[in-house]
Amino acid sequence: MGAGIMTQIAFGLSSVLPGLNHLLSRYAESMMWLARYMERIENLARLLEVTEAFVRGPDGHTGWDSIIQLNSDEDRFFSLHDSATEEDVLVFYVTERANPNSIKAMAHSVRENARAVRPLISTEMWMQLNIFTRWVLDLEFSDIRLNSLSSICNRLKQECQTHFGVTEGTLYRDQAWLFYLLGKHLERSDQITRLIDIRYHTLLPQDEKIGSDIDITQWASVLRSAAAYHAFRRLQPVTTTPANVVGFLLKNEGFPRSLATNLSQLDSTLAALAGHRSLRKRCSSLQERVADLRVTLLDQTADDIIIRGLHEYMTWVQGQLSLLQAEVADAFWPAMPEKPYALEMQSQS
Repeated sequence: MGAGIMTQIAFGLSSVLPGLNHLLSRYAESMMWLARYMERIENLARLLEVTEAFVRGPDGHTGWDSIIQLNSDEDRFFSLHDSATEEDVLVFYVTERANPNSIKAMAHSVRENARAVRPLISTEMWMQLNIFTRWVLDLEFSDIRLNSLSSICNRLKQECQTHFGVTEGTLYRDQAWLFYLLGKHLERSDQITRLIDIRYHTLLPQDEKIGSDIDITQWASVLRSAAAYHAFRRLQPVTTTPANVVGFLLKNEGFPRSLATNLSQLDSTLAALAGHRSLRKRCSSLQERVADLRVTLLDQTADDIIIRGLHEYMTWVQGQLSLLQAEVADAFWPAMPEKPYALEMQSQS
């Protein structure tokens, strides 16, 4: 997943934003995946840290398998490891290059995508990413044992947050910025729905229906996994219920990682792209899909979503986001059609 060999179709946004008149499709793809991978690294670091500290399964042991479920990595993980022990999960998600969802593998993808768009990003962005990815690529499991998981995760989060700050402060506001935003908000939308879906069901008490009361500490871990604990407490200083947590993470437009906020940002970003006449047609189906997602979210309360089927709704949202990503790719970096063999040989001669 990420930027590969792309057609070099240029598209203009000069009437919407100053700067470059054309952006190659391979640049657009790399900007999107640069943002997605950095968001994913920060999110995974937070999940690992919170899981070690707070998440417990029914037997009282740390629920490392919930991270595997959240990332839909069951097949890949158990092809490489026998059981979801702490060490095996940490190796798999931090240092194992055979896992494309590991922090080390994603750091490599960040580096390659940043290299691809080096002419577009600021010197400050490039320098920070260069230092960060070199550090991650040198990480070994012994480093985690030596420095403790918490300190490693803290540095990962800080480096990602530094990247977002440097990008916000130095990246020029042209087409590259818009595709960076698309990646950022697509990733946040996907991650929050996965977190709610997996953690809601794994934290439910045994032999009780969905919507039952549950241990406050465990629900606090869900909020901490989304960097939402303090924001939630500002609105709900006393009461913590499954519906309150789900409602906050899905519908609260004041929280930057909520589904509602990120769908709104996707809508705004696509509107900016569609502001150019030549891109309006490419963006129309994307805007319609985001609008449908926003309407279905707006028309339901958190209690409605839980009663009607939280898992089913989260699965539907994730499916729509996957389709949106595929449609963005089709619209802006369509796959290169294969040349007939004879024509290919002729072009090489």
